[in-house]
Amino acid sequence: MRVDLFDFVLPPENIALRPVSPRDSARMLLAGPIGDFGEHRVRDLPQLLRAGDVLVFNDTRVIPAQLEGTRGEARIGATLHKRIDLRRWQAFVRNGKRLREGDVITFPEQVAATAEARHADGSWTLAFHGDEPVEVLLERAGRMPLPPYIAGKRPTDEADKRDYQTMFAQKDGAVAAPTAALHFTPDLIAGLDAAGIAREFLTLHVGAGTFLPVKADDTTDHQMHAEWGTISPEAAERLNAARRAGGRVIAVGTTSLRLLESACGEDGVIRPFSGDTSIFITPGYRFRAIDGLMTNFHLPKSTLFMLVSALMGLDRMQAVYAHAIATGYRFYSYGDSSLLLPRG
Repeated sequence: MRVDLFDFVLPPENIALRPVSPRDSARMLLAGPIGDFGEHRVRDLPQLLRAGDVLVFNDTRVIPAQLEGTRGEARIGATLHKRIDLRRWQAFVRNGKRLREGDVITFPEQVAATAEARHADGSWTLAFHGDEPVEVLLERAGRMPLPPYIAGKRPTDEADKRDYQTMFAQKDGAVAAPTAALHFTPDLIAGLDAAGIAREFLTLHVGAGTFLPVKADDTTDHQMHAEWGTISPEAAERLNAARRAGGRVIAVGTTSLRLLESACGEDGVIRPFSGDTSIFITPGYRFRAIDGLMTNFHLPKSTLFMLVSALMGLDRMQAVYAHAIATGYRFYSYGDSSLLLPRG
């Protein structure tokens, strides 16, 4: 499909630069396959779902994956994207044309890395020096990797260390937050428990590729970056059991959705999963693992807007976004939410 079919005009004032407080007071637009839209707050979620439904969360934790350093006189910026092994990460590098294989990049706080190899997409393998875990080095020298549409408008600050993590964040490795889950609070979880709505967890370490624009003219020419994820055998079995009992699997965020679909066979059975996924979901895809999606509002011509268009239909999502823009919904990572139910 032509990428420009997924374009739309977003006024700058619709881009959220800070989250609302409390988090579950964010607006939430309910959309089924046809008809009017429901205007809600995230805190209304227990009344919008049914007992026996299951919300699936991503428990990845964002690491301070942005580094600013030098190679000689050249300033080098690095955003870690994907772990390769204990000491090496694949990274997107600003000013990477100034690097040669074997160059050493010096970062603050006595942190250094060797630029080992350049990849076809322009990213680099960085091998960090020393014996300390890379996560310890990043806590010293790195900063939270806010999305470009926020970082371009204001500097990262101390509040972002709290605001850009979900309440479920446990497993280090993401360089972008699973932002749909940023809206959840202990009070909301208590309400969901009381309503008989279950929750399950998986892990997908979101990479910086999630922010990259689709540069191809046609979706068939776009290459997704791989991200590592895992679903335990126990979680997979509980999800399958919930569906057999008539419950719906609602993915909280596109990261959860993509991993669930990667783990699901043609028979609709979710299987244990551990490894990389580069699944790219566009209109025409047949969803097997999920019955709905809670997600924020995404960028024009992004792979994520393509995903929600695959779930609901392009015409329907264009109508959803037109309504959201006209009524002042806040977009992107710190913005408002939507609940998409393709079968109503």
